[in-house]
Amino acid sequence: MKKFALLFTVLATVVVLGFTSVGNVMAAKKEYEMVTPPQPTTSKDKVEVVELFWYGCPHCFKLEPYVERWLKRKPENVKFVRMPGMFRPSWEIHGRAYYTAEVLGVVDKVHKPMFEAIHEQKRSLSNEASIMALFKENGVSEKDFKRVFRSFAVETKLRRAKDMGQRYGARGVPAIIVNGKYRTGATQSGGNARVFKVVNELVKMESQ
Repeated sequence: MKKFALLFTVLATVVVLGFTSVGNVMAAKKEYEMVTPPQPTTSKDKVEVVELFWYGCPHCFKLEPYVERWLKRKPENVKFVRMPGMFRPSWEIHGRAYYTAEVLGVVDKVHKPMFEAIHEQKRSLSNEASIMALFKENGVSEKDFKRVFRSFAVETKLRRAKDMGQRYGARGVPAIIVNGKYRTGATQSGGNARVFKVVNELVKMESQ
């Protein structure tokens, strides 16, 4: 009788643990969505984390401090990539601004000022002249800006961003894509404070 009771207790524990494990997996899956089909990444030996954003998006602006903090302590095996969202024609000029900064190697100089100019200073930055003015304010010469803003290199990056945004199945910004397989953001994860906790868990999964 004692043996039967012990066996029953063990089996019950296994069942409970099994349901708990499944429950945790199901809960975790609510914090991200699968990218179907999975998309190729730009790095073979690292886990790629892509941030889809738009400078005019207030939610992207609010997420930015969390991005900056995460970048200071991100896993060593992560390659981080910013990618402008290209979901509307009017967003293209901001994508062009980002890739101009990337080609010129001045993302660190103008990325944050772009967000701040739009959301804190209420500048529209909706045309080439206004964007060039901001670049000049942050140490980029007019000559360099004009040389790159409508260059073939920027055009190529814009086409790829538009294509990949669709392939990732993103419906808006901000969105975080982990290794071409998982899509998450504040809505899925439960708020900005949890976004990169979910990202880190997905990175861990991909690192195994």
